[in-house]
Amino acid sequence: MKYLLFLGLALLSFFSIYAQRPNIVLIVSDDHSYQTIGAYGGKFMQTPNIDRIAKEGIRFDKAYVTNSICGPSRAVILTGKYSHKNGFKDNANSSFDGSQNTFIKELTKTGYQTAWIGKWHLQTNPQGFTYWQVLPGQGSYYNPDFLMMNGERKRVQGYVSDVVEDAAEKWLSERDPSQPFCLVIGHKNTHRTWMPDIKDLRLFNQSTFPLPANFYDSYETRAAAAVQDMTIDKTMKMGYDLKMFGSKEEEDKEFSIKRMTPSQRKAYMTFYDSIHADLQSKKLSGKELVEWKYQRYMQDYLATAASLDRNIGRTLDFLDKHDLSKNTIVIYVSDQGFYMGEHGWFDKRFMYEESFRTPMVMRYPGVVKSGSVNSNMVMNLDIGPTLLDAAGIKVPNDMQGKSFLPLIKGSAKKGRDAMYYHYYENGEHSVSPHFGISTGRYKLIRFYTRVSGWELFDLEKDPSEMRNIYGQKGYEKVTADLKKKLAQLIDQYEDEEAKKILVIH
Repeated sequence: MKYLLFLGLALLSFFSIYAQRPNIVLIVSDDHSYQTIGAYGGKFMQTPNIDRIAKEGIRFDKAYVTNSICGPSRAVILTGKYSHKNGFKDNANSSFDGSQNTFIKELTKTGYQTAWIGKWHLQTNPQGFTYWQVLPGQGSYYNPDFLMMNGERKRVQGYVSDVVEDAAEKWLSERDPSQPFCLVIGHKNTHRTWMPDIKDLRLFNQSTFPLPANFYDSYETRAAAAVQDMTIDKTMKMGYDLKMFGSKEEEDKEFSIKRMTPSQRKAYMTFYDSIHADLQSKKLSGKELVEWKYQRYMQDYLATAASLDRNIGRTLDFLDKHDLSKNTIVIYVSDQGFYMGEHGWFDKRFMYEESFRTPMVMRYPGVVKSGSVNSNMVMNLDIGPTLLDAAGIKVPNDMQGKSFLPLIKGSAKKGRDAMYYHYYENGEHSVSPHFGISTGRYKLIRFYTRVSGWELFDLEKDPSEMRNIYGQKGYEKVTADLKKKLAQLIDQYEDEEAKKILVIH
């Protein structure tokens, strides 16, 4: 009798703990810049729903990525390992090895229902989830196709962020309510070519945005910045990017336009054709044309971000309506930062702040105090370990990230004293592969392959990273200390490629 009573109490205790494990919603957007988010002081637009997560939870002011490019960033989040360890180094040549362990697999095997819905971008099909429904490749803004878990390829009419949210809510509605869940919602927005929902086309059409102070950067002292190919001036295309097609034939060649329904295409092109006609009447050239392109870029980008934020609001409202908010962790993060005209650029890739840093906000009722701000250096590498920690699951030894729960709970006062970064892709936008270290005050970068050399920045004196001070008098000790610490991080994370380059140079 005593044995049965003991067993009953043990089981009751087990199921009580099991029931208390938090649900998880991880929302991952694409190329969303912290500069355009209200919670980060962005003045360009309102982002009430992302801001709501920050207001009801915590804003990370020093969240960074290990490799600023779409697919590799997702692989790092999934595995808690750097690109050289998880094998997905770049978008051009990598294919994700789904047999390796992920934080999702750890959750699934301990009773979580797990799903990834939306943009995936890892070439191979997801593994370890109880459900998945993902966009093939980059996905499409209009009438997106989905690769389904049952092997079907399914096209859904509508705008991508709405369609992804619809699918996410459907899965949440049909899940087993007796089990905890982890849902990853992958949004395509705000990826190039910044195609807004039809109802958002005119949101910023009358807005004029100030040029960044370094929009006309001459890239003096920064050889890698000088050879890149991601300027709004020379790289951004009038047709492909800005929808200013030179002819009906050019328009018809665009896959993103051809997949629209006749009514969608009519509404869409009526809007852009009117802008094109106005542009032609102005006969702009030189700086006037470059600055016009910047304004159109900003207007389209922000209108695309509006749908992203609106659908994040739908997620939060769903959790509220179904009494899930109190026991659900919500994290919003972009796969990396993005340039909003700084240095004259769009895109990402560089270890400079605009692309290295990413927005990240988190709501965790009962654990995170509302309106908190965290200034510790955290990385996307840490998200998986943090969620496992919150679920009471031991973090696997091969995960290189560290849980930041102790930092936000106050049980740990200090996190990283330095961050390691490594970008590999040697192709699109002509950005030289590079690795480096940032201490928050100083940043040391080693470029190789396309351009070879070092860059050093004092972020306190030069937050826009305009002046490379590597080799300048007075910085000898700083440089030596950074190189020593960089070598230690390379050794700690077992980055053999960087180790060889460091030895040679």
